[in-house]
Amino acid sequence: MDIAGGRRTLAALLVTWGLTRAMLLLFVLKVFVFPGPDVTSDVSVIYQGWYETLRHGTFPLDDVTWQYPPAAALPILSPALLGFLDYATAFFVLAFLADLVVLALLAYAGLRPGKTLRGAWVWVLGVPLLGPTVYARYDVMVTAVAVAGLLAGARHPRVMGLLVGFGAMLKVWPALLLVGVRKRGTWAWAVAAVAALAAVFAVTMPGAFAFLTFQRNRGTEVESLGSLVFHIARHFGWNGQVQLNYGSIEFLGPYVGLVSSAALFLTGVVFGWLLLWRLMATRFLPNTLADAAFVGVLMFTVTSRVISPQYMVWLVGTAAVCLCFRSSRMRVPVALVLAAAFVTVLEFPLWFVHVVASDRLGVTLLVVRNGLLVVAAVLGAVELWRSTVSRDPVPPLPAQAARTWETSASS
Repeated sequence: MDIAGGRRTLAALLVTWGLTRAMLLLFVLKVFVFPGPDVTSDVSVIYQGWYETLRHGTFPLDDVTWQYPPAAALPILSPALLGFLDYATAFFVLAFLADLVVLALLAYAGLRPGKTLRGAWVWVLGVPLLGPTVYARYDVMVTAVAVAGLLAGARHPRVMGLLVGFGAMLKVWPALLLVGVRKRGTWAWAVAAVAALAAVFAVTMPGAFAFLTFQRNRGTEVESLGSLVFHIARHFGWNGQVQLNYGSIEFLGPYVGLVSSAALFLTGVVFGWLLLWRLMATRFLPNTLADAAFVGVLMFTVTSRVISPQYMVWLVGTAAVCLCFRSSRMRVPVALVLAAAFVTVLEFPLWFVHVVASDRLGVTLLVVRNGLLVVAAVLGAVELWRSTVSRDPVPPLPAQAARTWETSASS
C-alpha cells in the first residue's frame, strides 16, 4: 500500500469508527433511546450488583446469573478505575476504549507485509451492526484480549499463550484460539496462565468456581438454534413456557432437556471434527491460525444452548483478524457473519418481543440469523479443510512474506 493511500484509508477508518462509536455511546448514555428493551440494565443493575459483592472480596455465591470464570471479576470491577464517573458511565467508557484498542491492533497489523486493512474495516463496520448491546456487555473487553492474542500468535507465541489463558479465565471461549496452534510453548504458557489465575482467585476469593454449577444447569435460550424447535412447536400446542431463567430468557417444559442435550452432543461433534482436522492438517500458512480460530468459535457458537447477541462480538473480532491476512479464504463466511450481525440487532433488542412471542416475525428473524450462522460455519469448515488438509506441497510464498514467516516460525 502506498503511503498516501494508506493515510487516506486510515483516515477513513478513524472517521467511520468515530462517527459510529459516538452513536453507540449516545444510545447507551440514553441521549437517544434505542427501540426495544433497555440493553443497559445489565450494567446498571446486574453488573453493578456484582460489583458491590466483588469489591468486598467474594464472588456472588447465591446469584445463579453469575456464570463466568473468576477473572471476569476484573472487568466488572474495572469501573472503579474511573471513580469520578458513576458505575454505568464508567463501564461504557471502558468498553469504548476496548473497542478502540481492537481498532488500533487491527490497523497496525493491517499495515504489515502480507496483511491488509480489510480486517480493520470488518471491525469498524461489524460492531455498530450489533447496536448498543456491544457497549453494555463486557464481551468487547474479552474480544480485545482475544484479538491481541491471535495477532501475536505468529511472532510472539508466548505472548499469545498468556493472553489466551487470561482470556479463557475471563469468558472461556478464547481457549478456542488454540485450535490451530502448533507450538507447544503457546499451549504451555496458556495453561500456566490459567493455572496461576485459578490459584490466585481460589485462595483469595471464596466461590471462584461456583459458576460451573450454574452454567451446567442452563436450559435452551430463546435465540439459540435449538430454540427453533420450540418456537415452531408452540404453534402446534406445545405447552411449555418462556421465562427468565439463569439470567436469560429460556424455554422451560417438555422435551427442553432433550434439545439441550442434543445441543451438547453437537458441540461434542464439533470438538471431534476440530480434533480430526488438527490431526489431518498438513498445510499451515500464515493465515491458518486465524482461520482455524474463527471457524472454531463460529462452530461452537452455532451449537451452543445459548446464542446471546453479545456472542456476535466474538465472531466479528475473530473474523476481523482473519481478513487481516490477504491469503485468508474466509471472506464469504465473514460476510455471512456480518449479515447475521445486522439481523441480530433486529431480533434483539429491536423486535425481541416478537421473538419471545414466537410469532411469524420473531421466528423468521431467528431462522434467518441462525441460518446465516450455520451456513457460515459449514462454509468456513469446508474452506479450512480444503486449504490445509492436502497431500500437495505447500505453495511458495512471495519472497518478503516468506522471510517474515520463516523468522516467526523460528522464534
